[in-house]
Amino acid sequence: MSGAAFLKPAVTVHLSPPGKAAVCTLAHILADTMTDSQTDGAAAESPMEFYEKLTAQGEAVKALKTGKAPKEEIDVAVKLLLQLKLDYKRVSGQDYKAGCPPTDSPASGESVPAAAEDGDDLVDPWTVATSNAKGIDYEKLIVRFGSSKIEAELIERMERVTGQKAHRFLRRGIFFSHRDMHQILDAYENKKSFYLYTGRGPSSEAMHMGHLIPFIFTKWLQDVFDIPLVIQLTDDEKYLWKDLTLEDCHRYAVENAKDIIACGFDVNKTFIFSDLDYMGMSSGFYRNVVKIQKHVTFNQVKGIFGFTDSDCIGKISFPAIQAAPSFSTSFPQIFNGRKDIQCLIPCAIDQDPYFRMTRDVAPRIGYPKPALLHSTFFPALQGAQTKMSASDPNSSIFLTDTAKQIKNKINKHAFSGGRDTVEEHRKHGGDADVDVSFMYLTTFLEDDEKLEQIRQDYTSGALLTGELKKCLIETLQPMITQHQERRKQVTDETVKQFMTPRKLDFHF
Repeated sequence: MSGAAFLKPAVTVHLSPPGKAAVCTLAHILADTMTDSQTDGAAAESPMEFYEKLTAQGEAVKALKTGKAPKEEIDVAVKLLLQLKLDYKRVSGQDYKAGCPPTDSPASGESVPAAAEDGDDLVDPWTVATSNAKGIDYEKLIVRFGSSKIEAELIERMERVTGQKAHRFLRRGIFFSHRDMHQILDAYENKKSFYLYTGRGPSSEAMHMGHLIPFIFTKWLQDVFDIPLVIQLTDDEKYLWKDLTLEDCHRYAVENAKDIIACGFDVNKTFIFSDLDYMGMSSGFYRNVVKIQKHVTFNQVKGIFGFTDSDCIGKISFPAIQAAPSFSTSFPQIFNGRKDIQCLIPCAIDQDPYFRMTRDVAPRIGYPKPALLHSTFFPALQGAQTKMSASDPNSSIFLTDTAKQIKNKINKHAFSGGRDTVEEHRKHGGDADVDVSFMYLTTFLEDDEKLEQIRQDYTSGALLTGELKKCLIETLQPMITQHQERRKQVTDETVKQFMTPRKLDFHF
């Protein structure tokens, strides 16, 4: 297909009147575009050509939204925009940013690794994109990444071994994939030690609800297994990837630590550290970083992470820093120099490339492979196709939001799976699979029976979109208010206690 064909949706958007004909035209163009991209190959186009098409399509989407076009027409245009972003990433090795034309493109053959993309989905540690309103296809992701699905049998074993009911994140498939979790349960049954490791990239002062998911789950794991926890704040990473000062990145790390502490972690069992601080304090940590760096080649990190020759050397060396906490000798003050203690890492699955690399290196430097539990992605208010952004306050519910802001955001911005009219909704019901309010309730509403009743009522048409949003508002408002109250109790001295290297209440 010629390059001009990519611009047809923009022309159609401006000239076609709202209605089925316009939607049909856009849908056919989108289908042709996606098919053409898959058959002819996006590499036939230059990064600049894709950049120009993306810019034009972005303007077209804005025009549709400003003109209050039908929802179906906007959805089709957004799907095309996402497809173009995926193609741009393939040929340029860079994320699309409005107003920032592509820099030097990768040499031939140095595209984003096949392991990071599949069909309409793009998943790597920095980019998550899909054109499917239901979100990422996690079954395909499990196959592509080579992990294992968390089956009912594993959940039942966890309940049997711990004597505790599985967390709702496990029951509902929010944590859906794992590596070597059976080994962890074997260790627990045999009274062998292991520890937890998770982290946060502090790119802004305020965290949103999605950021809480790994910490809520990690807190549950720590309580159930009664084990040490280390939390890495990658302020160095954010300095390397974002347009931020080093001072701001470190300040964000400290502020984010307050929200993490407010989740209820025990200071006697938890060590939180900033990379910028801890790297210079711990010879054990830095020694492991160097060991990892020696055993991973430049070609390997390019293949795993899609780095190009134009990336700074800080980015290329960073994966070793995120890998190092997987090994107990990185924390001699906690583990007394022992190198045989396995690590369990709860994280979103976009972080898995780091730990595939880590698991490959581990036996070559004499350490056990870390085990992992992978979570799904938390959708933006605008839908599973849209990425949450700290720069867009309406893309998510932030932990600093007031009760009024929470209500307004959900009512105005939460993507609905409801019908266009009350009559149609009563007759046909809503689509809970794409409805953001229901997705959020699936994550944060504890009562399984109540959640299932809401789903049945919504899909049958008995529950309207406004009523579903009201359920979410009433769930989130007290939750965030309580979090804010706990955060107020976290003083600078409290943060210092958590972030000081020290022995925890465990004997190794």
